[in-house]
Amino acid sequence: MTTVAIVYFSGSGHTHLMAQAVAAGASQVEGTKVELLRITGEQIVNGRWQDDRILEQLSQADAIVFGTPTYMGGVAAQFKAFLDAASTAWFTQQWKDKIAGGFTHSSSLSGDKQGTLIYLSINAAQHSMIWVGVGDLPSIYQGKTDGLNRLGSFLGVMGQSAMNLSGGEAMLDSGDRLTAEKYGQRIAQAAQRWSLQPIPALA
Repeated sequence: MTTVAIVYFSGSGHTHLMAQAVAAGASQVEGTKVELLRITGEQIVNGRWQDDRILEQLSQADAIVFGTPTYMGGVAAQFKAFLDAASTAWFTQQWKDKIAGGFTHSSSLSGDKQGTLIYLSINAAQHSMIWVGVGDLPSIYQGKTDGLNRLGSFLGVMGQSAMNLSGGEAMLDSGDRLTAEKYGQRIAQAAQRWSLQPIPALA
């Protein structure tokens, strides 16, 4: 049994829907346990993120998928506080050789979401993790209309929804949901393959 942990912050609910879609996809892979771990503002005390339970769950996972909305061209402040606090795991390389991936959302088609995914992948590299990209061509190039990878992102999953000024329920584009689900499958499959390959010790 491999464990995929999806750790994320969501402000208006869209990133939460993406996290659920990633979880749904990963759950379709037999022998996979999925954990949804939501970062909240209440976990930040005096500017420092604190939740030992989440860090412990992440240390036990085989794969960690990071999710955050893109605010002002980068990760949300709440999620950045979590990543900074996770430097305790970096010091002992607790996440070394775990599978990693990421997803993000913004209200505009671009929103400089690539900057967020680059930051997440760099953070994973600092933890000596193994980053997994999307792996799906945009469906428009395959003569399909299902919206798979409609934003053409390969480093990680991008989602986009129009800004909801009325304060109604968050909605996710069906293509973005599909992309996130397939990404969850890919992450789970990668985690299983990677866990079956013993890492040789250096002489």
